[in-house]
Amino acid sequence: MTDTSIDRLGTEQLRARIAAELDRTRARTALLTEVVDDADLMRQHSPLMSPLVWDLAHVGNQEELWLVRDVGGRPPVRQDIDDLYDAFKQPRKDRPSLPLLPPAEARAYVSTVRNKVYDLLDGVRFTHGRLVAEGFAFGMIVQHEQQHDETMLATHQLRAGPAVLHAPPPPEPRAPVGGEVLIPAGPFTMGTDTDPWALDNERPAHPVELPAYVIDAAPVTNGQYQRFVAAGGYDDSRWWSSAGWAHRMAAGLSAPLHWRRDGDGWAYRRFGRWAPVRDDEPVVHVCWYEAQAYASWAGKRLPTEAEWEKAARWDPATGRSRRYPWGDDDPAAAHANLGQRHLWPAPVGAYPDGASPLGVHQLIGDVWEWTSTNFRGHPGFTAFPYREYSEVFFGDDYRVLRGGSFGTDRVACRGTFRNWDLPIRRQIFSGFRCARDARPEESRS
Repeated sequence: MTDTSIDRLGTEQLRARIAAELDRTRARTALLTEVVDDADLMRQHSPLMSPLVWDLAHVGNQEELWLVRDVGGRPPVRQDIDDLYDAFKQPRKDRPSLPLLPPAEARAYVSTVRNKVYDLLDGVRFTHGRLVAEGFAFGMIVQHEQQHDETMLATHQLRAGPAVLHAPPPPEPRAPVGGEVLIPAGPFTMGTDTDPWALDNERPAHPVELPAYVIDAAPVTNGQYQRFVAAGGYDDSRWWSSAGWAHRMAAGLSAPLHWRRDGDGWAYRRFGRWAPVRDDEPVVHVCWYEAQAYASWAGKRLPTEAEWEKAARWDPATGRSRRYPWGDDDPAAAHANLGQRHLWPAPVGAYPDGASPLGVHQLIGDVWEWTSTNFRGHPGFTAFPYREYSEVFFGDDYRVLRGGSFGTDRVACRGTFRNWDLPIRRQIFSGFRCARDARPEESRS
């Protein structure tokens, strides 16, 4: 086989992969927007969230802007709606009052855009410029739509009314998991230069030196968190930062979002269904301030982002950083609870095949994990292809979350992927695990 034939084969494989990811992602978008009627699509279910129909047309508009117009160089499909679906020009609280495309028109629009993308995909050359190298622009759009799919899933969790989403329960535990894991002192490589679809804030790869530390082997569970609640954790300002306590008082926080008292215990509302809180599942729908208060009460702290990533990627046998805790292979069903396969976190111990070499479990999927780190660029960061994806959020306002949730798709989740949000947010599928500095005797062991 000639070099040209090999290049052609690689290009066709990349085209096939992109087409498959576009199809798979659009099927999820369709599911999330077709299980409710038009009135529900147009309604704003929370001031924190957009109407579902805004998200639907927005993903089509981004696809048109970047792929049809920029990559393809083709005429606009609907230039008249660009401002309507600009997330920076239109705050979420104001979106219901906009002249949004009604559901039928929004579906027709995204379908037209997608057909044009399929046409240009047949002829695009993946060596002509950084934007299309290795299919980056297509991967960026797939990830963008999957991120909005997770946002729409969070909107479904907030909507009132009967259940409309269905999925089997996550697997039962296969291995006992608990306690803490010592991460030895030393350097590791954080970030990436090699993952072709990694986004700008994941780059560049750079060495980070960390002292020895200890991290929880699993996310904090409902059972553990209930002990904090029962001990009066929400009523004792000692465990809270001053900003956290002010928010706890102003917002009237007393338990995770969607919890309510159920006799002597608690129940949790999951997508329109009430169920008893299960002790061995990771706690979900807690804000950064709640996570920080729990960690303080437990005599620990939240891990830094670098500590989280080293625990998730560093292989002590080789000294290299993997793409995922289990290795470099893409996530399979046995590795992690991802992709809306299930509608809540899996119990601790359900994914032993996804553990890191040092025995840290469920770092990928289940719940986004709050870290103590403010969102900033890695050393040497360069915004690409636009500042509004990451750079405009850098600073002290946002905290980094890592690892993905049960609602995160595999294409938008890897060991370097970075999420961020305000410390008061808990409508997202957020949980956490704790860490602490290693004691001298632990560091020497």
